[in-house]
Amino acid sequence: MLETKYDHKRIEEGKYDRWKEKGYFSSGDKSKEPFTIVIPPPNVTGKLHLGHAWDTTIQDVLIRYKRMCGYDALWLPGMDHAGIATQAKVDKKLKDEGIDPRSMDREEWLKCAWAWKDEYAENIHSQWAKLGLSLDYTKERFTLDEGLSKAVREVFVRLYNEGLIYRGERIINWDPEAMTALSNEEVIYKDVEGAFYHIKYFIEDSDKYLEVATTRPETLFGDTAVAVNPEDERYKHLIGKNVILPILDKKIPIIGDRHADMEFGTGVVKITPAHDPNDFEVGNRHSLERIVIMNPNGTMNALCGEKYDGMDRFAAREAVVEELKEKDLLIKIEKITHNVGHSERTDVMVEPYLSKQWFVRMRPLADAVLENQKKKESKVNFVPARFEKIMNHWMEITYDWCISRQLWWGHRVPAWYKGDEVYVGMEAPEGDGWVQDPDVLDTWFSSALWPFSTLGWPENTELLDRYYPNDVLVTGYDIIPFWVNRMTFQGLKFTGSRPFRDCLIHGLIRDKQGRKMSKSLGNGVDPMDVIEEYGADALRYYLTTEVSAGMDLKYDEDKVKSTWNFINKLWNASRFVLINIENLKEEDYSLDNLKMTDKWIISKLNTTIKEVRRCLDKYEFNNAGSYLYNFIWESFCDNYIEMSKFTSGEISTKSTLYFVLSSILKMISPF
Repeated sequence: MLETKYDHKRIEEGKYDRWKEKGYFSSGDKSKEPFTIVIPPPNVTGKLHLGHAWDTTIQDVLIRYKRMCGYDALWLPGMDHAGIATQAKVDKKLKDEGIDPRSMDREEWLKCAWAWKDEYAENIHSQWAKLGLSLDYTKERFTLDEGLSKAVREVFVRLYNEGLIYRGERIINWDPEAMTALSNEEVIYKDVEGAFYHIKYFIEDSDKYLEVATTRPETLFGDTAVAVNPEDERYKHLIGKNVILPILDKKIPIIGDRHADMEFGTGVVKITPAHDPNDFEVGNRHSLERIVIMNPNGTMNALCGEKYDGMDRFAAREAVVEELKEKDLLIKIEKITHNVGHSERTDVMVEPYLSKQWFVRMRPLADAVLENQKKKESKVNFVPARFEKIMNHWMEITYDWCISRQLWWGHRVPAWYKGDEVYVGMEAPEGDGWVQDPDVLDTWFSSALWPFSTLGWPENTELLDRYYPNDVLVTGYDIIPFWVNRMTFQGLKFTGSRPFRDCLIHGLIRDKQGRKMSKSLGNGVDPMDVIEEYGADALRYYLTTEVSAGMDLKYDEDKVKSTWNFINKLWNASRFVLINIENLKEEDYSLDNLKMTDKWIISKLNTTIKEVRRCLDKYEFNNAGSYLYNFIWESFCDNYIEMSKFTSGEISTKSTLYFVLSSILKMISPF
């Protein structure tokens, strides 16, 4: 008999291991129609947060529901190597142990990284178990495993051979702490206090000057021109003349270019082609020299002169301003607040930096997605539909994707060099003297292949044929540009079809005040702590039924506690039913001679089943939760159970109690 009070710890203990041992999560029954979800792979960088719990529980509800509906349901698990994030964690661990990670050779460091991966992968497995996730572990993958590495090389080589991957020198986002390139999506913009520094650039052989305003005076060492608009009556007569570059006292030309906005500031802009993306384009139009004046670690280099060589970029800014004051070249300092890019991983201010990197030529790939999204039968269907606009907008404005990273942890770029020769291939070229590119690929490059590489692509495997395209992807709206978009164009390019039929979008988890959860605010919640206090069922049911698709969730512990009370209510109802049907024999069970109250509750039950199925089919988990809650709490517990106490000895009452409770447990079991 059930205990008098619901004890989640005792109930949950040992259940997950038994489920796994009995193979309840396995897929592969070919007599059934397949249904597939591949898990968004968590990073092997630490513990899963509350957002992971939400995301994976939504998937588990779907996969359990489809399993119960008779599908061969595959929920494929796996983890992501998370290049820059994991490398930063491993480096910190080594530094804490008194080891300089950059003093190690690559292979020695990689042994430490793999040890980290093994340790934290086990942590994640343990957390998945605590959440009760019904994953098919027989098909688990890792983004650096042998099969996925082959898929990555295959994609790189094929795109390179088609001219869709190239190596070029361009302005990229540079992280001076991690000393690696970043994609635009890895840059977070923050409002910071800064200033416009108005500087005198004297016209050659004249006592007159042009007033140039800049937020980054330390970059003037890389100036190779000043630009004015060719239609600006104030300055167009100066085009072709020179100004004297402050501090360095060298001549640079005055050029005419539409980049100079007559309506903004003084209408005169300094051009630093190696340290500003717009200036880079201006430099290309006017064949200007590109002068890199910083080292990869964010310090100034020898081209800035002995005084500044080796000085931190921000210290150099202050020193340059002081020197400009001393030489009467500083007109004024105008304080401003402006939006400046920071590295998502290290939080340092990103430096626009001229660097030779590998890029994906995005325009034709993006256009293929935009064209496919016009086709109802083959498009990715977003739920809610409004999120399709994010994908389409990104595809419309897309730019070439910088995919190389100056890291050790990741997929090594499959390119080799010998003098001026470049070889790109699946394996190293034959012959002596070839040196492989030391860089690795952006983590998202391999993650973009996840829906099909995990199923065996580029081989034509049975798994790929059966389970691709995936049926649904569940993810947050914040990584549509990072991941959903890239999976879509890679899926179309290499398999000829969308990677998944539906893309179910959820929001972000925030605290009760609506603030984003972060270490700095100290408002983060560990889902394992919640499970310890209230149990996995209470957390899962709360997360999946609290808000509708696409909406942010304001985490409220009181509501988790209320969910526990709801489960306890169902527990007590179950206990009542079991006590009252203890003597009901199988041959006596019958729903033939029902009383009016029995018919009423069964009618209510049938309506609830119909509505819950309708809601789950439409991904309306919050509405399904409402139907379940109202039926269980009000109709069954508060009404029918109370009425049944007057006829508890009758077969129809016992049979109805058994039938309704069994149906409730089936309906609620996916949650």
